[in-house]
Amino acid sequence: MNDYFGVKVPAPYQWMENLNDPEVNRWVEEENTLTQSYLDNVPIRAWIKTRLTSLWNYAREGAPRQVAGGRVFFDKNSGLQNQSVVYVQDTPASAPRELLDPNVLSPNGSLALLGWQPAPRGVYLAYNLSQGGSDWMTVRVRDVESGKDLPDSVQWVKFSDIAWTEDGKGFFYSRYPAPPNGEAISQRVQNQKLYYHRLGTSQDADTLIYERPDLPDWTIGGEVSEDGRCLFIYLENGTAPQNELFYADLGNPLLPSISGTIRPLYTRNDAEYIVVGHEGKTLFIQTTLNAPRRRIVAGDIDQPDPSHWRDVVPEGEGVIQDATLAGGRILVNYQVVATSRLALYSRNGSPEGEIRLPALGSVAGISARNDSTTIYYSFTSFLYPASVYRHDLGSGTSQTFFKPDVRFDPSPYEMKQVFYSSRDGTKIPMFIVAKKNIALDGGNPTILYGYGGFDITITPAFNPMVPVWLELGGVYAVANLRGGGAYGEEWHEAGMLGNKQNVFDDFAWAAKYLIAQKITSPRRLGIQGYSNGGLLIGASITEHPELFGAAYAGAGVLDMLRYQKFSGGALWAPEYGTSSDEKAFRWLYAYSPLANLHEGTCYPPTIITTADDDDRVVPSHSYKFAAALQHDQGCDHPALIRIETKTSHGYMPTDKRIAQTADIWAFEGYNLGITNPPE
Repeated sequence: MNDYFGVKVPAPYQWMENLNDPEVNRWVEEENTLTQSYLDNVPIRAWIKTRLTSLWNYAREGAPRQVAGGRVFFDKNSGLQNQSVVYVQDTPASAPRELLDPNVLSPNGSLALLGWQPAPRGVYLAYNLSQGGSDWMTVRVRDVESGKDLPDSVQWVKFSDIAWTEDGKGFFYSRYPAPPNGEAISQRVQNQKLYYHRLGTSQDADTLIYERPDLPDWTIGGEVSEDGRCLFIYLENGTAPQNELFYADLGNPLLPSISGTIRPLYTRNDAEYIVVGHEGKTLFIQTTLNAPRRRIVAGDIDQPDPSHWRDVVPEGEGVIQDATLAGGRILVNYQVVATSRLALYSRNGSPEGEIRLPALGSVAGISARNDSTTIYYSFTSFLYPASVYRHDLGSGTSQTFFKPDVRFDPSPYEMKQVFYSSRDGTKIPMFIVAKKNIALDGGNPTILYGYGGFDITITPAFNPMVPVWLELGGVYAVANLRGGGAYGEEWHEAGMLGNKQNVFDDFAWAAKYLIAQKITSPRRLGIQGYSNGGLLIGASITEHPELFGAAYAGAGVLDMLRYQKFSGGALWAPEYGTSSDEKAFRWLYAYSPLANLHEGTCYPPTIITTADDDDRVVPSHSYKFAAALQHDQGCDHPALIRIETKTSHGYMPTDKRIAQTADIWAFEGYNLGITNPPE
């Protein structure tokens, strides 16, 4: 029993927070056995896995990354490789050659390649390895010409980018103190520091660049400007939408002074300040100051106060997602009601047209440089896998650089966007993907997906499982709930802290819309969410158990009263609030899924997933909720949990991802009434 401001909250499963407890391990084994025995008897499971494997087996490439000097780097997966392989081209016209194959380093995928960053001029490649895909990373460095690794090894890196200095002799990175032995998954992280590592030296000799012991729960990140002259340091209160910005002059890029004076630029923590690029002493800054949908301003680095700014790209209808300098212009990636638009502006702010996109969908992986007239970007939608395009700023023309070949005909299906009223009358956008002219008789098995948090917008993107679901006769819907970023920071704030209930209401009213339109019915409606979306699913089935026919909660934040005590959970406090504050405790207690299960209630058929190496949303969230749900379930609906090994929150090798995806959708499809695969 825990006491919060005089409120006694039962905690019968709190012992499951000790991930090293043999009893927890025994429970995990028994639950996995139970879940697999149930799934073995789902008749559509084998067909789903076979069809999904077939659809997943297509070659895909990421947008190439350009570096000064002409080298180009990209990753590619032939189809069913557990991890994508990194390739390099010495010039854009030369043949690519394999540089780093993580499938050789780890044939079973247990050692994950979580990211990579080429040095200026592409002499070296820094890459991040992780056991089981944990957020804890070790940085290694590979010589691009020889393909051999240097002896450098930088450990205990977490929530960090790699920022090379222009001389290619070292990089800035962020790390935490090493956790106690055996507690890397659950140990709360604090006191991140920014360091510089010089190639050929041990990590013990790394130079401390910046720390803030007065702000132990804040994160610190470094970024080097394209010309190598500036180091920008970002200080953030966890996942808060504001940040502070500092600057250091590195001097001669080829002989950088890494220990130069760090100067504050924006330290009020009142808005977002992101450096898009600079020319001389002019900074181009993406900001939410007086612009919740963001604007881009120009200011003098010696006179940073906003009173000296000039607007370059003013706030508009769309939300600016990100921007970069490209060939002397400013390339802006907009989201207009959760779909992408690319626009170009001069450095003085004159509109210079748009880059025409193939259809309604999402842009990702933009690669551009201020010293290059070539832009690469990838584009995807629910029915079309990601293709890579190359745009030439000189001619203003685009051409297909890479197009995948998927064994799926999208022509019988369509995507549309609708707007429905939530509980308080707010209009919420939602995508619906279905066969053309579906029967509106309430009989269509439907999956409704949502997230609703952290300013994250769920935009149209290809998932091989969606075509499989459509071929099964299903409908797929995605609601862009408050808490996300569909309409900018005001939309985000309407679903965070004490406004979080709006997110759950938006989702419930999306379900009611689908039912009222006779697209589906409660017994044919399944819901899905992952991470913060797993919280959404947990809250949805505890608030409206009668509204859904099946539910999937993946790696959810399900104990809102104790999430901040583990791993990086405290970083989410600006989004949720914490139970140590009485006001926040009241709203957290009102919706926390674990605290709102009631014995004897009939909850919908539910499957939960987590991973034993998940050190972002630690698995004890899912353990406690699954145990409580099984105890409190008031009818014969199944309540199962599937615990994967050697994977984590954001990483899973292809073979395990296919297996888990097939299990989840087979469970939901079967409980929504699909008993036979299509002919």
